Amino acid sequence: MSLADKVLAVNDDLPIRTDKPVHSGKVRSVYWLTEADSKRLIKEKGYDVAEDAPLAIMVISDRISAFDCIWTGEGGMKGVPGKGAALNAVSNHWFKLFKEQGLADSHILDIPHPLVWIVQKARPVMIEAICRQYITGSMWRAYEKGEREFCGIQLPDGLQKDQKLDEILITPSTKGILKGIPGVPEVDDVNITRDDIANNFEAFNFTKADDIDLYEKLLKEGFGVISNALAELDQIFVDTKFEFGYVTDATGHEKLIYMDEVGTPDSSRIWDGPQFREGKVVENSKESFRQLLLSHFPDPDILLNKDRMDERKALAEDNELPLDVLMKVSETYVGIAEKVIGGPLNVSDNPKAEIIQVLKDEYGLID
Repeated sequence: MSLADKVLAVNDDLPIRTDKPVHSGKVRSVYWLTEADSKRLIKEKGYDVAEDAPLAIMVISDRISAFDCIWTGEGGMKGVPGKGAALNAVSNHWFKLFKEQGLADSHILDIPHPLVWIVQKARPVMIEAICRQYITGSMWRAYEKGEREFCGIQLPDGLQKDQKLDEILITPSTKGILKGIPGVPEVDDVNITRDDIANNFEAFNFTKADDIDLYEKLLKEGFGVISNALAELDQIFVDTKFEFGYVTDATGHEKLIYMDEVGTPDSSRIWDGPQFREGKVVENSKESFRQLLLSHFPDPDILLNKDRMDERKALAEDNELPLDVLMKVSETYVGIAEKVIGGPLNVSDNPKAEIIQVLKDEYGLID
């Protein structure tokens, strides 16, 4: 079997029993189970959810996206070996730690395979919250141009690139296009302030105003848990994205939970501690791939300029990356995952066949 065959690139064609369209994102595909299968699994497996809760199978791929495009490599490589397993393993580790430390549950109910989660349907809070401990990336670029206010927070003059901030900053943005919120443009991923959220909490899908405090507490405590654990591995947790939603448990109690993924090399910046102390920033996250792309192509503006999206898509479609580039990315993902979980990563040799087998034999979801 070739290396390319071990990569799960297409994850929306599995024969999982469903009566709804498969939802496929940049990296994950979601299969909503039938009402009968959801009820059966809740009963058989004893999941702590309402008996009529809709369940889904979430399958992660090894595809890699950056600058809103999917990238491929030579030799039929449609993704990065081990990437999906690394992302799932890291998220699983942090979600488990959050639960153990009494923060909140996640949407994950079961893990049948390293690339698969069984999740419950959550009512999402319509916010992507970035927690930042250092000034870098897009925030630094804006700061360097003279901006001092970020999501209603004032930053002082005189900060340096990659400097640690005095406190963790929460810079939220909209998740999807939200309509009818005063002062918030009707576009996806636009920065908002805490006042925007507090004054329009229902529009952001919060059940009650008090939940905003809980959301901020879970953000900061979740960030702290990951940051402290990474510090023990001599890694620096720079910034990350969090997403939340509401679910109802078996007793009918509604609760706010963590969802999507958390603390992964895709959704976070993680710096190598020893290198940082020597004045060098070495990324143990997708940021290293972004930087690699910027240096690989002669006109990096295509990747940074949203007005050149058509050119960017053509660039991604027409250029297979060298194999060593994708293997370098694989090393980054697998390396940080093995550091976090404290052991070897379980990477499949034949992921699609394995997933079909386990979902058929142990969950009865494939005819």
